[in-house]
Amino acid sequence: MRKKVILACTACGSRNYSTNKNVTTTLERLEANKYCDKCKSHMLHRETK
Repeated sequence: MRKKVILACTACGSRNYSTNKNVTTTLERLEANKYCDKCKSHMLHRETK
């Protein structure tokens, strides 16, 4: 079972990316280094609720 999740920048809080996550195998929140247009650099993005 996969679930759609939204990734938000940890620095500015803007929601930039959306992706799918396998809920049965991944219980913790997704984290990825992605480019943020607002910060103009690569920042850590975390899954929002």
